[in-house]
Amino acid sequence: MGAFIAEVALRWSDMDAFGHVNHARTVTLLEEARAGLLFTEAERQGLSGMAEGMVVARVVIDYHAPLVYRAGAIQVRMSVRDLRAASFVIDYTATAGDAASVATAETLMVPYDLAAGRPRRLTDGEREFLAEWQLDPALTNKERDLA
Repeated sequence: MGAFIAEVALRWSDMDAFGHVNHARTVTLLEEARAGLLFTEAERQGLSGMAEGMVVARVVIDYHAPLVYRAGAIQVRMSVRDLRAASFVIDYTATAGDAASVATAETLMVPYDLAAGRPRRLTDGEREFLAEWQLDPALTNKERDLA
């Protein structure tokens, strides 16, 4: 299918004393984008279980340019890779306005059983949903950004 694209509003409170969006707020913006995919879009497709237990096991962010506050939103393109029985990785490319990417990131996600207090396996439906957002591994990084 290609990348899932989320528009995430910037807030004045995202700006720090240096006039740009700081690291902690960037993580929150990516989290909001991810919720659009894993919770809103998944539920739209009949998969409400993802919102009931999904945890971040690792997050990595590479900054390419300062993200300065401006009225409006950033665009976050997301795709899935390394889809396994009990984990997957979401790749992100965040852009603002006409600028090239301001940041790229990845999160290692693990489905979690809140009642049992432990990780769980992805259901067949969750795996099928996530597979829709996988990009062709033969694509270059530039081609992935355009997908």
